[in-house]
Amino acid sequence: MVWLALVAVVPLLWFLLVVLFSPRIDYRASTPLPLESEDLLRILRATCQASVQGRNAVTILADGARIYRAMRDAILAATSSVNLEAYIFEPGQAADLIGEALADRAQAGVEVRVVVDAIGSRGLKGETLARLRDAGCQVAFYQPATWHRLHRINNRTHRELLIVDGRVAIVGGAGIADWWCRETDGEPAWRDTSTRIEGPIVAALQGVFAENWLECGGEILTSPAHWPHLDPAGDSDAMLVKSSPADRATMSRVVYQLLLEGAASTIDITTPYFLPDRALRRVLIRAARSGVRVRVLVPGHVTDQKLVRLASRRLYGELLAASVRIFEYQPSMLHAKALMVDGLWSLVGTTNVDNRSFEHNDEVNLAFREASVTARLAQDFAADLARSREVTLAGWRARPLGEKLLGPIGWILERQQ
Repeated sequence: MVWLALVAVVPLLWFLLVVLFSPRIDYRASTPLPLESEDLLRILRATCQASVQGRNAVTILADGARIYRAMRDAILAATSSVNLEAYIFEPGQAADLIGEALADRAQAGVEVRVVVDAIGSRGLKGETLARLRDAGCQVAFYQPATWHRLHRINNRTHRELLIVDGRVAIVGGAGIADWWCRETDGEPAWRDTSTRIEGPIVAALQGVFAENWLECGGEILTSPAHWPHLDPAGDSDAMLVKSSPADRATMSRVVYQLLLEGAASTIDITTPYFLPDRALRRVLIRAARSGVRVRVLVPGHVTDQKLVRLASRRLYGELLAASVRIFEYQPSMLHAKALMVDGLWSLVGTTNVDNRSFEHNDEVNLAFREASVTARLAQDFAADLARSREVTLAGWRARPLGEKLLGPIGWILERQQ
């Protein structure tokens, strides 16, 4: 019995020690570069091992109902392949809408592959899963919680990605669940953002899916149908920014750091979970003190992670004191993830401003050095600000005693998140 207890307890203790006490990387640029600099673009390409793909067509999709319609329409237009990856695929009306489209195409002979996270999509079972598989969809669960995978239990795929015929992609914060498109449990639909894109960058997004599909089952996607020649489709330049815990210095964190350090006038951040590490807090404070307008938009009282919100609010003080402006969204849960800097650069995708996204999850984002795309995201940011409440330093200092007493718990969540 003693040996059995040791077998159970030792891995748990090891996990807690790694999560809570592993050293953090102190991110900083050796030389901050202006955002319009070609040097910055060249360095980002080299550091992220990604190329900038030109001539893409970009459409920003706001909120679940519009996102799901775009996904359904793209799937139903498929003629050769549909590849879907999701952290959350929860049975319900949204799953029925997307699942019926997937099943329809699979029954028509289109190759349909689905990767879902084994923990985030643990509710995907029974009739919903059977309907997909019976129609011919191949469904794989990423990182099941088995004994031989315990060392990877904290690595989840947080990627929300759809690629159709290797030509059309939709990527963003929304998984597949009813709370993104309708009122559930008395709470209004979540606020989120995704991007529909056509053009040369879609091949890179297909590669992201292929990476996770390979890890799930060993199949290398080599059919030419998955990798068509992609003609120019619009005027926007885009760069893939993917990250994975295979390398702790994840590319999404590197891009965040370089864009923030290069800011000259404005930084606008939308994130559902705001637990910036010390280095990121330092660069936000330095930017604000130098005259850059820094605004951070986060959820208010309507949130799916109340303890995380408390942990986040614990960090507000030093930011507010340095003139970083923080706004809490009031109508519903805010789940969009976007960064806009100087009206030029923008980053949109699945990465939250927390340690979980930067170090533990597989994530995918698109970076645009494109004033028109950034301006479109800025429109939504302005509309969201109008429905938000600004947090003042005086208001933060006067927060309830219970919230202050729970502050130490925030340190643990900050390390995990």
